[in-house]
Amino acid sequence: MTPGAVCDTSQDGSYLAEFLLEKGYEVHGIVRRSSSFNTGRIEHLYKNPQAHIEGNMKLHYGDLTDSTCLVKIINEVKPSEIYNLGAQSHVKISFDLAEYTADVDGVGTLRLLDAIKTCGLINSVKFYQASTSELFGKVQEIPQKETTPFYPRSPYGAAKLYAYWIVVNFREAYNLFAVNGILFNHESPRRGANFVTRKISRSVAKIHLGQLDCFSLGNLDAKRDWGHARDYVEAMWLMLQTDEPEDFVIATGEVHSVREFVEKSFKHIGKTIVWEGKNENEVGRCKETGKIHVTVNHKYYRPTEVDFLQGDCTKARQKLNWKPRVTFDELVREMVDADVELMRNNPNA
Repeated sequence: MTPGAVCDTSQDGSYLAEFLLEKGYEVHGIVRRSSSFNTGRIEHLYKNPQAHIEGNMKLHYGDLTDSTCLVKIINEVKPSEIYNLGAQSHVKISFDLAEYTADVDGVGTLRLLDAIKTCGLINSVKFYQASTSELFGKVQEIPQKETTPFYPRSPYGAAKLYAYWIVVNFREAYNLFAVNGILFNHESPRRGANFVTRKISRSVAKIHLGQLDCFSLGNLDAKRDWGHARDYVEAMWLMLQTDEPEDFVIATGEVHSVREFVEKSFKHIGKTIVWEGKNENEVGRCKETGKIHVTVNHKYYRPTEVDFLQGDCTKARQKLNWKPRVTFDELVREMVDADVELMRNNPNA
């Protein structure tokens, strides 16, 4: 078996763990200590999910703000691959938790790289850094590719910018096999509940089941390049299987607005949304019933907005032979269906 290390229990961590286990890896995950269980996305991967008995997936308590524990875990596991997916990854919340975001997302990456060096694994380990399309922020060209200049527009983007360059520095200074995956937005039914796509699919599911009448969103006209997380974790793995370490943009190349995500989600449950009003007074009304289901609330706007992101993954298509499989429409349907099932079984979920 090939040991690997997955650095969190997030949406991406859970799909990556599944992917690596299927390939015969022994997977080690780092989990932050919490007073409530935060392993919901990976419980099905235990050898015995009821008793949390581990098989080829082993979990370790750790934190990207604690360099001692990172050294201890890496020295004990001696992994062949490390995937750093751990981050405070909510862009809007990064404005409220700017220092913490810098510590975890920026300096946390350095701590992990330094731990590899301290453990003497520079020549044996391959390192994947979860980089982000938020680096492009106020976009300097359309579409964005590996050579597009960065212009982050949030504390999250700025922290990830430091992480990006410190990975490049370790690659060039110490010859570490280290890559940045510049992933554009990727969603799934496992997405965190306070991310806009999941907020929409959850709310639409509740409205469908009669558990909710209306919900609020921020900028309806923000445009994003949305793919499925399951497709994107395959690209992470592929980047570490190449002969030379390189950075890659991973995206679908398609752009859709938040407004469109709302419309398609409602369409899937048989409702047509008609928009009325402008800016903060805009509402989404159900054509069939006349009920208002969507309102706009300024508290969900970012202080500095990222208006448009569209990735060009030509390099990944050519060098990794990677391409997205799940379409935008399929993604929306899968998320709404999963949340309808979730809310039907547990309205308080």
